[in-house]
Amino acid sequence: MPIRCEIVSQDRVVFSGDADIVILPGVEGEMGILPNHAPLLTALRYGIIVVRKQGEEQYFTVAGGVAEVQPDQVTVLADAAENVMEINVQRAEAAKRRAEERLKAGVPQDSDEYFELQAALRRSNLRLEAVQRYRQRMQRERRE
Repeated sequence: MPIRCEIVSQDRVVFSGDADIVILPGVEGEMGILPNHAPLLTALRYGIIVVRKQGEEQYFTVAGGVAEVQPDQVTVLADAAENVMEINVQRAEAAKRRAEERLKAGVPQDSDEYFELQAALRRSNLRLEAVQRYRQRMQRERRE
């Protein structure tokens, strides 16, 4: 019996489907969620969500948020989330360069602006690392 998984970002449903296991990047560490898991509410850190069904895995970047786990469903409400296969590498590299250049120009006087730049840099790095780590693996597995 699978568990239902929904990953929702601020602007769209990123994934909706059944899974055999969902691996989440909780703030206390990674956690594997199987069907009939005890109810749980957890904050998420920047990281990768893995959704596995019948031996095939899908990978999603997540930049914070919360996950609610029920025995038959996992709902992720992410600050930002994206399927690794849909990441636009050029856009992620450009966002990284912009954030780095603005930080090199000097620490902004406004602390909110500084934290926004740091978050943009973390998101860009996460996206680029995910592409490098997972996209190539997924493409290799599909060819085999």
